[in-house]
Amino acid sequence: MKYITLPTEEVRPLSFYLAMEEYVARHLDEPDAFFMWQVEPSVIFGRHQVVENEVNVPYCREHGIKMYRRKSGGGCVYADWDNVMLSFITSGENVGFAFNRFVTMVLLVLRKMGIEATGTSHNDIMIDGRKVCGTACYHLAGRSIVHSTMLYDTNMDHMLNAITPGPEKLEKKGIQSVRQRITFLKDYTTLSLEEVKTLIRETLCEGEWRLTAEDVMRIEELGQSYLDNDFIRVIES
Repeated sequence: MKYITLPTEEVRPLSFYLAMEEYVARHLDEPDAFFMWQVEPSVIFGRHQVVENEVNVPYCREHGIKMYRRKSGGGCVYADWDNVMLSFITSGENVGFAFNRFVTMVLLVLRKMGIEATGTSHNDIMIDGRKVCGTACYHLAGRSIVHSTMLYDTNMDHMLNAITPGPEKLEKKGIQSVRQRITFLKDYTTLSLEEVKTLIRETLCEGEWRLTAEDVMRIEELGQSYLDNDFIRVIES
């Protein structure tokens, strides 16, 4: 599996990486591809979610937390520099198989770190019964894109206040707080986040595919579709 790299390292919005996944899936002639990315404080919600039901929009605006919609389903997540996003692009029509492959790969890395982790029927990855990595997927013609957030650490104030799951959802699961159902990778390893990223890449990938400046320009153009208000549908207050 090839690791996809960019020609320059710089701060990019989350929408760029969503577009990068789609671009790689549509235009790169590789059966399997993978890359990792990090972003400034952001929330990302699923394709079919109603923004105001999932996101504390006033809090996000007050604290400069960006809001994005992705094309996959699933729930709303918060991301920042202290965790890492994983993107897996693979050929084939079977979305369930793509999910299973991705979860198996992440479990392989964690077990290589000496961490006993398990996957769930919802494609979450758990340590000691708490989620450390959630996944979502969507399908294009002949290609599946699986992406996830690996919680190495995070700003808990932002996570708890930017996302609003609602008391009925928490009560249904018998959970009183978000913190009780997640865990951080940093609590189970002495490796730094950068060392974890290196281990992931070395374990899963052989070789790389470096995108060109022209590729980046086309990704940025595609990324504009993720910033369209008709797509995001943020309710103005």
